[in-house]
Amino acid sequence: MPSTPSIEVTSLTKRFGPVVAVDDLTFTVGPGHVTGFLGPNGAGKTTTLRAILGLVKPTSGRALVNGVDYRNLSAPAQAVGAVLESSGFHPGRTAHDHLCIVATEAGIQRKRVPEVLDLVGLGNDAGRRVGGFSMGMRQRLELARAMLGEPEVLVLDEPANGLDPQGIAWLRGFLRRYASEGRVVLVSSHLLAEAAQTVEDVVILSRGRLAAQGRLEELLRRVSTSVRVRAQEPPKLVEALSAAGIASHLEGPDMVVAESTTALAVGQVAADNRIVVFEMSSSGESLEELFFSLTDRDASEAPPQPPGPPVTGQPVTGQPVTGQPVTGQPVTGQPVTGQPEPTGVPPSGNLPPGSFSR
Repeated sequence: MPSTPSIEVTSLTKRFGPVVAVDDLTFTVGPGHVTGFLGPNGAGKTTTLRAILGLVKPTSGRALVNGVDYRNLSAPAQAVGAVLESSGFHPGRTAHDHLCIVATEAGIQRKRVPEVLDLVGLGNDAGRRVGGFSMGMRQRLELARAMLGEPEVLVLDEPANGLDPQGIAWLRGFLRRYASEGRVVLVSSHLLAEAAQTVEDVVILSRGRLAAQGRLEELLRRVSTSVRVRAQEPPKLVEALSAAGIASHLEGPDMVVAESTTALAVGQVAADNRIVVFEMSSSGESLEELFFSLTDRDASEAPPQPPGPPVTGQPVTGQPVTGQPVTGQPVTGQPVTGQPEPTGVPPSGNLPPGSFSR
């Protein structure tokens, strides 16, 4: 097993009948940085996450956590914490009792429960029934569940869903601190503006294939931008930019507009030629522009993401149980009423990754 935590996806392919959801995908996620997992609808993100967590079996290739197939982890709750899109809570249970049951099933000491509730800002709501929680509070509770085992790896699918601006800012800081302590944090998100403020590395998918991976700052340099510069000697700057192979033109008495370049490149030219710059701004140098340049703008052309096949004996992450066979489709939105509080083993929908349904 590697001495440092990691996620390794190698030549991963997953087909659902004629649909190729993931196609020969290879990438690695290491510790120390928040990694964004991005792509249009139908790009294969959810299927890949499910393969990493042992919820779908790859057609070919492999997905390893800390060098091991998820199913073979000796203590999965301590290795991986995961929050997928859907959540399952018994509305009659308190937040504290819900986590106590999860902790018991995963072999984690109950003293950890108040710690994680405080960690996610629900310490004062530990005694409240989950049925009265807002969507944002339930999202925090899901994160608390994932954190019970102090995992080395966090896999989060749309973790900002339901959070208000204050909650999103809190989540951003939390994930960065957690990653900075030498842990792996992989975050799937469709909120590109927010992701740009949270992630430092990115893995971008398009139609089931890897479109790009690397440091966000470095990848942004690929994006074609225009840079507007208010300088002391505009004609001199235009001449210097031309000598550096950067097209530019004058706009007004003191404004230079440089095309298809970056602020970093323009600033370097200005510094090399001792040209005083009063103001500089760029357009297009953003995660959104990078995303669109690497993926199809029309996501409707991408193949649809099919539901996962029935899962038997595999870890269940936040899928509510309604007495019907699990078919890979989350069932949400309808509270359970008129049912006695269960005892003993909780429903499999409340088990963390690493705990198996009986």
